[in-house]
Amino acid sequence: MIKNIVVIGAGTMGNGIAHTFAQSGFKVNLVDVSQEALDRGLKTITTNLDRIIAKGNLTEEQKAETLGNITPFTTLQNAVGSADLIVEAATENQELKLKIFGQMDEFAPENCILASNTSSISITKIAAATKRADKVIGMHFMNPVPIMKLVEIIKGYSTSKETFDAIYEMSKTLGKVPVEVNDYPGFVANRILMPMINESIETLYNGVAGVEEIDTVMKLGMAHPMGPLQLADFIGLDVCLAILNVMYDGFKNPKYAPNPLLVNMVMAGKLGIKSGEGFYDYSESKKAEKVAKMFSK
Repeated sequence: MIKNIVVIGAGTMGNGIAHTFAQSGFKVNLVDVSQEALDRGLKTITTNLDRIIAKGNLTEEQKAETLGNITPFTTLQNAVGSADLIVEAATENQELKLKIFGQMDEFAPENCILASNTSSISITKIAAATKRADKVIGMHFMNPVPIMKLVEIIKGYSTSKETFDAIYEMSKTLGKVPVEVNDYPGFVANRILMPMINESIETLYNGVAGVEEIDTVMKLGMAHPMGPLQLADFIGLDVCLAILNVMYDGFKNPKYAPNPLLVNMVMAGKLGIKSGEGFYDYSESKKAEKVAKMFSK
């Protein structure tokens, strides 16, 4: 039975995953190499819990319980001793993830399940960095994690039915809707989403329309809650680029080749909401306003 959770990475996805597990009553060890990152992650969780309280969907006592369920760590080995499930939510970088999974495999208990929140990288390849490929699986949460219902559950080549069933059923206890997905580059969500975002950037690059015009067409014409360029900013343009590169390398199909504008923006450090500028301008006040709107739905 899964009780003790370890989440690796206190960034946007990691703190959201930790928040979600902790609010559902799980004990969570949140790991990051930087104490500063842990402090930021816990501050974000606190702020988001306050937004849920303001909507009348949480009490102060439940907030305290949720925060009490989270223990921060800066050392992986010290955090995983009693783990039943470790969820890796580090940067979308294959080399880094393989290194982390090797360490997870070394330090975690024998029966512990190792999961990755990767957006696109092969679970089979990640599992090969361990000696427990049958216990390696993908749990691709959507951002913002406490709000979005979907979790893609990705089976690697060697993922056992027992592991899959345990994670599938546990995801339901988080109030999520798990969907079974096989191990191909981009899985389902990003295999469909990223070409749309890339084509939106291509449309801008070719001068067909401006940023707000493209987003307005998709919001009002296709009933999308957020335009693709704003969504790219929210995801992070560096993450979008990394996912497209994985799919391009995996499929060798030019339709997944990142647009030059996206490449240049990432090289220039224009990463979207997290850097303060992407396709839109994000001052601190505007950044807080946009995030607040996500939690008010």
